[in-house]
Amino acid sequence: MSRLTAKFNDLKKRNRCALIPFITVGDPSPEFTVPLMHAMVEVGVDVIELGVPFSDPMADGPVIQRASERALGQQMSLRKVLEMVKVFRQTDQKTPVVLMGYLNPIEILGYQNFADKAYDADIDGVLTVDLPPEEAAECSALLNEKNIDTIFLLAPNSTADRVKKMDAIAQGYLYYVSVKGVTGAGHLDIDEVDQKLTMIQQHTNLPIAVGFGVKTAQTAQMIAQRADAVVVGSALIEKIEQNLENPEQAKQEIIELLHAMRQAMDR
Repeated sequence: MSRLTAKFNDLKKRNRCALIPFITVGDPSPEFTVPLMHAMVEVGVDVIELGVPFSDPMADGPVIQRASERALGQQMSLRKVLEMVKVFRQTDQKTPVVLMGYLNPIEILGYQNFADKAYDADIDGVLTVDLPPEEAAECSALLNEKNIDTIFLLAPNSTADRVKKMDAIAQGYLYYVSVKGVTGAGHLDIDEVDQKLTMIQQHTNLPIAVGFGVKTAQTAQMIAQRADAVVVGSALIEKIEQNLENPEQAKQEIIELLHAMRQAMDR
């Protein structure tokens, strides 16, 4: 059983929704990431999604695009991301860590090499935005051999057949993109999310995480009543962007927002 599966099983027993923050590794500096990861765990997050910086993040909005640019300016790479997870694991062997990014850096390493390095870094899941299930068999099989879960995105227009296709190959959880467009865009319609989750849950037993439109504690609370996990990304990275000259202030504001979300979700 993977660390992700064990985590969601435990949360289900406690009737608790997972809080999953997304941050871009190396933004605003490499030294910022690992201490922030530990601080987020202390405030009650359940899983951490790490964005792998990429030069053409097509699914991401301007906020995360600029975060990738800043991280790439710090010479961040997939290899360095994995090394930073190793540092995190020196003192935290419990919190599931998921890599979220694009296929190009993985293909440059090679599927087998990537699977080996991800295993060495103790990665729990991989979500590759531009790798659909129809093309994921080879990479997914290699990751599965290492007990690393393959995670896929579901869109607002995903059909029941699409959900079934993803369910057949996915592990860990499915990530439902709750608004049309890129990260940080649009207005989240809770009723629409509710209807879509009802359909998705009819065709998979995997936990469902909801993200792409979560900005406030109130929104996190509403989603927590319907989904298995709440993902927040752009709202956190905005804190970094607003405090580039004062990273400690950014860290404090991120922790305050996550704390407010955790409290609201637990209510």
